[in-house]
Amino acid sequence: MRLKMRNLATCYNEHAIKVSDSYCSGNSNKIHVPLTFIPSIQDEVSLLYKVELSTQTLMFITLTWSTHNIDFAFTVNIKEHHSNSSKSFYLRKIKGSKKLEPFDFKIELIWDLTKAIYEVGPEPVKGYFVALLINSEMISIGDIEDSELKKLVLDYPFAKCCLVSRSERFLGNDEYASRAKFFDTGMWHDILITCVVDDKNSLSMCVCIDKKNVIDVKRLRWNFRGNQTVFLDGMLVDLMWDVHDWFFHSNSDSKLRSRAGIFLFRPRNGLDSRLWLQEKNLDDKEQQKVGASLLICACKNPS
Repeated sequence: MRLKMRNLATCYNEHAIKVSDSYCSGNSNKIHVPLTFIPSIQDEVSLLYKVELSTQTLMFITLTWSTHNIDFAFTVNIKEHHSNSSKSFYLRKIKGSKKLEPFDFKIELIWDLTKAIYEVGPEPVKGYFVALLINSEMISIGDIEDSELKKLVLDYPFAKCCLVSRSERFLGNDEYASRAKFFDTGMWHDILITCVVDDKNSLSMCVCIDKKNVIDVKRLRWNFRGNQTVFLDGMLVDLMWDVHDWFFHSNSDSKLRSRAGIFLFRPRNGLDSRLWLQEKNLDDKEQQKVGASLLICACKNPS
């Protein structure tokens, strides 16, 4: 995924679309609303966390919720910072604990989804608990209602943990809706990507954040890549899109993923003017200033 995103970013210097900055200046409240639309289905959500232990050891943990894998509840992927490989664990029970091996650390996973509440997607929104105990340091995701779980969590020190990115996959043609919080001290933002055929029988795209029009792209077939910078929570967020595969794909390729459009919302340091900020070039203080990114993978239904 990292390679895919970097290749996407290299295209923008030459193919960036000049769009209105009216949202950034705050002078426009225009909302693009199609006459008819079919909401898409969110079928997978992945959250990538960066974990730093008290020994300054770094690990990356990915938690994936999915609707198409009905034989297990969720997936946990663990990658050690200096390792080229990672290991995934598929959890088939809604409650339990499991020792994860083999690693250089002692890792135990504890989870409880018995009271989980869901909305429109596969990710629970409340009433669930997922925790990792790594070398006697705790990482917890979700909320804790059970008194025994509270006691367990409080018995261990917490490791440093921050959300690096959130990836969502949708199936559908017309509308893709999401919510994101890009900075720890920021607000939750409603994001709506709408595709509609205009009066010239050409596909157009509109991106709205908090019911305000950020981008309105005409003739999307020929403007399939572009970028725009917006201000959210007083910080810069780069919005980049690549929908090339919606229009140009091989007829022999029947895989739905091959027709995916990519939308990347990437926060960056407000003092940095570069469009693409690579994590490996940042020191620790700069990394803390850069928030969590959102990647939306919009898969078109076969026509």
